[in-house]
Amino acid sequence: MLDRITAFFQGIGQAVGRGIGLLIAWIVWPFMAAHGWYRQRHWMVKGPILAFLVLMIGLYGYFFWQTQVWTNFNPNFVDSYRWSERNVPAGQELPATAPASANATAPATGAKQCQSSAIVDAAADLTDMNVNQNAWISSMLLYRLGFFGIDWDHTPFLDNKASFQRGVNQAVRRTSTELVDSLGRVRGTSGINNNLQDARGNLQFDEFSWYFGLSPFGPKTPTPSYYRAAISKLRAFNTDLTSCNATFDSRVDNLIQFIDRIANDLGGTSAILRERSENYNAGWFDTRADDRFWFAYGQLYGYYAVLAAAGADFSQVIRERNIGSLWTDTLSQFKSALRIQPAIISNGREDGWIMPSHLAVMGFYTLRVRSNLVELRSVLDR
Repeated sequence: MLDRITAFFQGIGQAVGRGIGLLIAWIVWPFMAAHGWYRQRHWMVKGPILAFLVLMIGLYGYFFWQTQVWTNFNPNFVDSYRWSERNVPAGQELPATAPASANATAPATGAKQCQSSAIVDAAADLTDMNVNQNAWISSMLLYRLGFFGIDWDHTPFLDNKASFQRGVNQAVRRTSTELVDSLGRVRGTSGINNNLQDARGNLQFDEFSWYFGLSPFGPKTPTPSYYRAAISKLRAFNTDLTSCNATFDSRVDNLIQFIDRIANDLGGTSAILRERSENYNAGWFDTRADDRFWFAYGQLYGYYAVLAAAGADFSQVIRERNIGSLWTDTLSQFKSALRIQPAIISNGREDGWIMPSHLAVMGFYTLRVRSNLVELRSVLDR
């Protein structure tokens, strides 16, 4: 009896071994055939083929490096700004003895000086991290080509950074719109600031544009160039603001509207997370779960910086309405959400016990943040 059991398992092992051997042979055969064909060719044929292979290996090596190395990724990076030490709201004249903002270009000695906008600094620095400190993944040639024709977003690898960057950019886009429409002007009595208008236009540009496109056919300006131009325009606005040649309207109704827009944006993301979590339960094998997770993470990452900056720009409103503790608690909710960094994103059943549901967890934290923002808006609107 024992011999038969042993023979049964040995048979299974041999069958598995043969299957693996056949699989390896099937994978290796095209390369062996190509090698045999290549070895018999003339050097005038071998040379271009070898050069092409070296080029592709180099491109894919660079692509792999850029997708896996996240330069200056730090959920606590807002602490380095020391915005809590600011006592003057954005756009207000600084006392004569007060030093200039560390992120502003100081005007001539003795000239009137105003407080720069921390929100503008945050938007510019977030975009700088996306396109200068890191490569913008979504418009790279190999990302556009996909994995053997399959969109990288439909694969379980090499697309997390791209989704994170697009999430950060979503937060910056929304912020630039609010800067143009309300924060960077006195509503009804001043025109739109040209620097902010140009920055918004550049940040709205297609996230996937490379140097050449098919629709329309011909050469194009790549996405990172537009975003770099937006950075310059944002910093130019802050330079003018520091010299008291621009406007930042830090009224309570502007803060209410800004918070409301962010809460609505996060509400949309929460709905996307919920839809994916409820309708797709493939666990570790859901190839779109990582895209949804890291987009939401990037959006929270961006809004955390923007709202921390808003606490400095609207410091007077926060003091007058006595919402300092509520504001701090809201930022703490962002920090809690940003601590979730699983190595592999799983979209299992919410009541499952083997594969976790990271989308449900991220959706929960997103709703917690949104709930705090709604409460902030309610208190400010009283």
